[in-house]
Amino acid sequence: MKLSERMSQIQPSPTLAINTKAKTLRAAGVDVISFGVGEPDFDTPEHICLAAVDAIKDGFTRYTPVGGIDELKDAIIIDFQRNYGLSYGREEIVVSCGGKHSLYNLAQVLFDPGDEILIPAPYWVSYPDIVRLADAVPVIVPTYEEDHFKLRPEVLEEAIAAKSKGLILNSPSNPTGSTYTREELEKLAPIVLQHGLTVISDDIYYRILFRGQPWVNLSMVGDDLRKQTIIVNGVSKTYAMTGWRIGYLAGPAEVVAAVTKIQSQSTSNPNSIAQKAAVAALTGPQHCVDEMVAAFEKRCDHMTSRLESLPGVRVIRPTGTFYIFANFSSYYGRAYDNQVIGGSLDLSAYLMDKVHLAVVPGVAFGEDSCLRFSFAISMEQIDQGMDRLGEALTALR
Repeated sequence: MKLSERMSQIQPSPTLAINTKAKTLRAAGVDVISFGVGEPDFDTPEHICLAAVDAIKDGFTRYTPVGGIDELKDAIIIDFQRNYGLSYGREEIVVSCGGKHSLYNLAQVLFDPGDEILIPAPYWVSYPDIVRLADAVPVIVPTYEEDHFKLRPEVLEEAIAAKSKGLILNSPSNPTGSTYTREELEKLAPIVLQHGLTVISDDIYYRILFRGQPWVNLSMVGDDLRKQTIIVNGVSKTYAMTGWRIGYLAGPAEVVAAVTKIQSQSTSNPNSIAQKAAVAALTGPQHCVDEMVAAFEKRCDHMTSRLESLPGVRVIRPTGTFYIFANFSSYYGRAYDNQVIGGSLDLSAYLMDKVHLAVVPGVAFGEDSCLRFSFAISMEQIDQGMDRLGEALTALR
């Protein structure tokens, strides 16, 4: 059976593939330490789980409105007021089956064939393929390590062309852990406004911030920016609810109506029980979030110090998320068993084979000089993994 032409342009998610390989090896009895996982290692807080149990007991197991129940939309609206200082109406909110689903829906309703969408690199692995699935063109825009991999205004300006339609901004960033400041966003704002770019602001890690880093995104910089910005968010990372699959977006009513229409012909409504759980997450006690973030920050500082102690490794200390994106290019060109390390893909394969350490190669994010490490694992596993990493690097000649 012949597959569609578009399938030749799409790659499977490398992060999911690495996680699957690690799980397969563990099932076979191999002691794998995985720094590849992109989800909190904490259990979903109890009050959220109990809300789901209550929903089942109450028979809340049927179809809901396509774009989400009003109770959840209202909870999202309150969260935007509390954490963004922005006011939205129900007609400006749509709930989907995870943040990735929200991004996919947006690409389908906003982009036409040939539209060019600007994506700063390093980028989350799915952005380019989501753009391609809309028959649009991902245009990768470089950022630089000395800028903590954040977009320079002059580089953005230079990348804009006649067919430029949109810009995807992710802050705090997966994979780099870097977060834009208000001053940095204010420098990008005039360029966005001048060229009429539609901005998709992926804020999925917005509550996972360290060392007092204030939260800000482009829509918070000014009213004009808000009109051109669509916010994508969800409960997956903040509340350890990755498997519940609840994401949402906020934007102009006409965009929300279009997303709701396309969702009605694809998935219909998000899971009814998970919606009730998400209401409890957003409106219930928030100390669970503070506790998780405090643990992530402690792990971040410890793991950054461990990486910095390795010869030839350069590290930018994250200001958010649960990822570190470290430069290992000084090890490229070295060899083991007559096999030369040519880049991040070779190095990640070597670490898996040599010391059973799972990391994500930076090439998957558009930056081959680096490897991505998740610290959403225990402190004990971090230390064991760093010991193995040091052993493997020392063995390279």
